[in-house]
Amino acid sequence: MTKKKPVRLRPYYKTRYAYEKLRVCKHCRSFTVLWEDKCANCGKQALIPVMDQARINAKRSMQNERLIALLVMLAAVLFSQTFVQIVLCFLGGMALTLFLWWFQRKMLETETRRQLDKLLRGSERRIVEGIYLNLGTASAAIKEDEQLGYEILREIASIVHNDRIRLQRIMLLQGFVLRKDMELELEPLMLEDFEPALAEYIGELAKVKRELIKSQAIRYVMIYEREILRMKDGAGIMAGVAGAAVRMKKYVDMYPEFILRYVRQLPKERYLRLYQLVRRNPDQSWNGLRDEVSAIYNEKYRWDPEFQNWE
Repeated sequence: MTKKKPVRLRPYYKTRYAYEKLRVCKHCRSFTVLWEDKCANCGKQALIPVMDQARINAKRSMQNERLIALLVMLAAVLFSQTFVQIVLCFLGGMALTLFLWWFQRKMLETETRRQLDKLLRGSERRIVEGIYLNLGTASAAIKEDEQLGYEILREIASIVHNDRIRLQRIMLLQGFVLRKDMELELEPLMLEDFEPALAEYIGELAKVKRELIKSQAIRYVMIYEREILRMKDGAGIMAGVAGAAVRMKKYVDMYPEFILRYVRQLPKERYLRLYQLVRRNPDQSWNGLRDEVSAIYNEKYRWDPEFQNWE
């Protein structure tokens, strides 16, 4: 059995939009989602966020528009035949240029968004090439430092959503000692098909960070219940998920039969939580779960002081 390693993952910076993870090299126009200082393609320290590049493009476009306005004014002045026409063309051109500058300032954010869309659409091939370069970096890192490899894959996963990367991350996480204070996640790692490593990971989270066990994870273990029960400690995984589910009444409402199957395997602390829910909701039978909870109480906990306040 491989010994799990204690790690301290670097903080993960979450962005509102996935594209905010992308950076582009001002020198060679390569893209990356990593935090590296130098461009992996050309080696220059010229990486900037794509939004910054879009804003540069927007300002450059607006500058060109103002230049065109000034050239039109200059042409009008040159072709004027009288002094009055020259003055009128000059003043009119300057007024038009100033109005254009004022209007552009108001529209800078809108134009930046348009330039961002144009940049991303026009750079799809280079973005894909940059992601492949990042994946190569991740593969090399995993051989030397699994923690660094995981952190790189975590960044790539903000842009690329596929089961291969999800499974790689799960396998790496299964090599780490998981702690409650770690920045862990589950829903972004969920797979469609059965994968023992994912089931084991869900079981670990049920112990150290049960708040991550939500409907998607509960449905997953229910769908693949037979396969999980064939695993070593598969029953423990199922009981752990059932124990995590009882933290919220809505999960008891949604999955009472599932919890009923494993209620006798719940540790005392999780059973107490379920017992409290049952006592607070006397009108709910939960398809026989209430009767089973009462039976367990009478068999094991009737004289336990921790349960006396709920009599």
